[in-house]
Amino acid sequence: MAVQLPSIFAERMKNLLGDEFEQFMKSYEQSPHAGLRVNTLKISMEQFDELAPFDLRPIPWCGTGFYVPHGVKPGLHPYYHAGLYYIQEPSAMAPVELLGVQPGDYVLDLCAAPGGKSTQIAAKLQGKGVLVTNDIHSERTKALAKNVELYGVRNAVVLNESPERIAGAFPHYFNKVLIDAPCSGEGMFRKDEDMVKSWEHHSVEKCVLMQRDILETAAKLLAPGGTIVYSTCTFAPEENEAMIAEFLNLNPDFTVHDIPETAGFAPGRPEWVRQMLPETAEKTGAVLDQTRGTARLWPHLLEGEGHYVAVLQHHPETSAERISSSVEDEKETVSKIPEDQGIAVTQPLSKADRKRERLMRTESRERNERPARGGKNEGKAGRNNERDARKSNRGKGRGTDQVNIDPGTVYQQFIEEHLELELPGETVFYGDRVYQSSVGASRLEGLKVIRPGWFMGTVKNGRFVPSHPLACALNRSEAKRVINLASASGEAVRYLKGETLNIEEARVECKPEAAAKGYALVCVDGYALGWGKWLDGVLKNEYPAGWRWTSV
Repeated sequence: MAVQLPSIFAERMKNLLGDEFEQFMKSYEQSPHAGLRVNTLKISMEQFDELAPFDLRPIPWCGTGFYVPHGVKPGLHPYYHAGLYYIQEPSAMAPVELLGVQPGDYVLDLCAAPGGKSTQIAAKLQGKGVLVTNDIHSERTKALAKNVELYGVRNAVVLNESPERIAGAFPHYFNKVLIDAPCSGEGMFRKDEDMVKSWEHHSVEKCVLMQRDILETAAKLLAPGGTIVYSTCTFAPEENEAMIAEFLNLNPDFTVHDIPETAGFAPGRPEWVRQMLPETAEKTGAVLDQTRGTARLWPHLLEGEGHYVAVLQHHPETSAERISSSVEDEKETVSKIPEDQGIAVTQPLSKADRKRERLMRTESRERNERPARGGKNEGKAGRNNERDARKSNRGKGRGTDQVNIDPGTVYQQFIEEHLELELPGETVFYGDRVYQSSVGASRLEGLKVIRPGWFMGTVKNGRFVPSHPLACALNRSEAKRVINLASASGEAVRYLKGETLNIEEARVECKPEAAAKGYALVCVDGYALGWGKWLDGVLKNEYPAGWRWTSV
């Protein structure tokens, strides 16, 4: 059944597309295309080809992307819960492909929720470099953080901030910036009919104001010679070519990097700006013609929904003075951030420091470590766990020294006893939670941080309890104790539902120095699902309740 399009929208597209309009309208009689993208942080393309439980067809513009046949539900397979692939609309894979991310890059995903493009960036980084992923809407950061964790990202920081405050903490820091801009969503009408209903309320004019501010701030975040990719899922020229032309006019040290007209990508349409927005066309002059090198993805020209992508290349030789001035402005901005508007992250200790000193968990120390206004999940959890720890220590005699146990030492002991893992980045303590962060702790001060890094676990009552995100990011070779479940046997689904499993000792794969008893990395066909604790033939399920398989 064809989508009922708003009459104002249809009339505008008819005026713009001319002879193409009939073909464009016929695309709304077709079903939207579904896709998945292989997560090469966890599995190689060759390995996935051997394991793939579906018949898949390659997506031309994404080397790790595949079309999923109609009726197939890849979310109802244990491999999805192992983070081996991300379910993603095919056209939405294009912006990150065009960003050209390489291992070691410093990348910002500025409008990231729910996290599909962030996981795509992370796979290209391969654990090297830095990924800062952000969304300004606090309610959306929960899904963003969960996807970063499920897909095994070790080098990401998750923020809930405005672009301006990020620019204050990270002036000219990133060599790649992705802006998947908030937009009127016209390109998603076929896929999501709710977008049709909300289109008149989420107007083009409102979106243009947001997009203009975001783009201008992105220039302050970009390192000299870096690249910005700007994308929308709308057809409106005001949000696409006109937006890019305005930015280029104000920032002559940027140019459009032309996107090849391959794989069904169509060129930008600067003539539409001249037709619809003559004042903008006059103001932007010759730079408007550069927008022909941007790309439009049309549902009647390729197998995907409507998108727009622009690649903006910075030329440092034309902007040294502007960047110097901008950095000074942002340093002043950082100094003015009130102390009560961010998290308090402890400076990580080196191994030598941990041997020399004990971190006394007194009231004073707890106040210093507690975030004043961090992400809601982190701050609340930290306070509750610290309060529980104090209660559990009340009334204990002198025979116990739990209060004096160095949490860094407890953490290090767990790593040495259970894993063969070289810890990335810096060790950061956030209340009773432990992270490995790829970003210096001082940069995060004053920001609303949802995850300062790879969440490793918590230190409670003198013990380290490993987190589910730690398990998600591990390869089976990094765990000293592994229990492998077969996807075909039904055991993996039972584990994902939270059931206790009977596992013979012979099935516990141990490194030579490890015994069968204790924490085991539970895998499906060799790929990590989560933790379990094995004892005397029984695997106690440690899969978190909020993540469990709920389908029949």
